[in-house]
Amino acid sequence: MDSNISLYLPSGATASAAALRAEEAGGSDEFADAVLAGLSRRPRSIPCRFFYDARGSELFEEITKLDEYYPTRTETALLEAYGEDIAALAGPGRILVEFGSGSSRKTSLLLSALGEVPVYIPIDIAAESLREAAEWLSGQHDGLTILPVIADFTATRVLPPIVRGQKRLGFFSGSTIGNLTHAEARGFLNNAARLLGAGSAFLVGVDLKKPVSILLPAYDDAKGVTAEFNLNLLTRINRELGGSFDLARFAHEAIYNAAAGRVEIYLRSLAEQIVRVRDRAFALAEGERIHTENSHKYTVVEFQTLASASGWRPVKAWTDEAHLFSLHLLRL
Repeated sequence: MDSNISLYLPSGATASAAALRAEEAGGSDEFADAVLAGLSRRPRSIPCRFFYDARGSELFEEITKLDEYYPTRTETALLEAYGEDIAALAGPGRILVEFGSGSSRKTSLLLSALGEVPVYIPIDIAAESLREAAEWLSGQHDGLTILPVIADFTATRVLPPIVRGQKRLGFFSGSTIGNLTHAEARGFLNNAARLLGAGSAFLVGVDLKKPVSILLPAYDDAKGVTAEFNLNLLTRINRELGGSFDLARFAHEAIYNAAAGRVEIYLRSLAEQIVRVRDRAFALAEGERIHTENSHKYTVVEFQTLASASGWRPVKAWTDEAHLFSLHLLRL
């Protein structure tokens, strides 16, 4: 296949192997600072972006295949069913910019629907995941130039110079926007508007509000894969930061906060205990929780209102028959 893959690091970054490993891990200092700060505050919390070490990424792939976890298969089905409509409304010849490495299968479906895409630019902090996705996609799409950008996709302000003067289509799949608070989501959409520029289009996957009987099993499945995924965060702390967490003394917990319209994920202490991270000790009460993730849900109108407040004009939304998930095309 005649495909071109070239890693792009924004100005000030370095392409050394050690630097890329640090970038991929989220930066050991950044990880330590976030964990120590999060365990020191009340209520305690650790950012969900640190779920994705190698084992965490493997577990998340398992989650996407669970019967209870509807978002991945539903979004994939929407891209299969409406890809041509999306392509027609987005317009031809656009550079595709993906926020987060995402699922290569979903990206491939969109690339196929769009037809001639001159350049694909995925943005993510996980260098190895970017490489793997780029290599797979290069085998599926002959002649596609792929320029992975190692950066925080929520805040990056720089794209490779090749995008200058080119029309752009952003892609943000998997309802990852639901992990952000409403204020953070507005900030992300504002930054995406600056990055993509006037005349751009943006395709965003958004999970919809639905009965708790469907929502909660997606985050607390019968096989316990989501529980293992959540607890793996403690394993990572033990391995990378010299933590002393006994995983048998913590339980995975998922609840739906109806007032906030979100699923909240916690690690709940099963006993009164003291845990250590680096040189710091933290006393946890029995039943005390460490917050690890939010997953906000929207109605179609609620998300369109959020997008409009961030400078985007809603063009069209597609949903499945059961109204589980939605794809939104926005335009500047």
